[in-house]
Amino acid sequence: MNRQPTGKAQRGVVLAVVMILLVVMTLLALASLGGALLEERMGTAQLDRNLALQAAEAALREAEEVVRGKPALPAVGDPCNAGLCPTPDPADPDEQQRWLNDGFWDDDSGFWAEATVDVGDMTAKPRYIIELMDAEVPDPESCITGGDVSLESACTMLSSRYRVTVRSAAEGRAVVMLQSIYAVP
Repeated sequence: MNRQPTGKAQRGVVLAVVMILLVVMTLLALASLGGALLEERMGTAQLDRNLALQAAEAALREAEEVVRGKPALPAVGDPCNAGLCPTPDPADPDEQQRWLNDGFWDDDSGFWAEATVDVGDMTAKPRYIIELMDAEVPDPESCITGGDVSLESACTMLSSRYRVTVRSAAEGRAVVMLQSIYAVP
């Protein structure tokens, strides 16, 4: 005699299979949601960094305008003031890269100058410093190729080299730092 399984015996197995499939589908949904959230955070961070970079570049151009006017810089050994810094002392490693010193960019240091830059729908306030690296650098375009070839006699035009350092940062946002060497005849 053949016995057919009754419906009551199958219901328990179907319920267990459906519950396992439901758990697997939930885990897949949570994994894909986590991936989507991670991608959104990465996109937001990239946008934030790009805005900080644009603000820093705009502040760099503003600081270079200040350099064109050949500002009066503090004497060697004096601290930076309102974005103008003295020529770094070669014997003092803290002055060679002063922009990396703790507290240099703090709000109450007074070492830096602040630029106001409109980037999209936000206004950023990147900070910058200007340092005179050397006041008498021969300009290679004014050098003579014939006759006396010594630097003293061959190059007649001297220019000043300034280092401009810009830092764009906001609380909890991306930090971007740029530097340029700017020559002024």
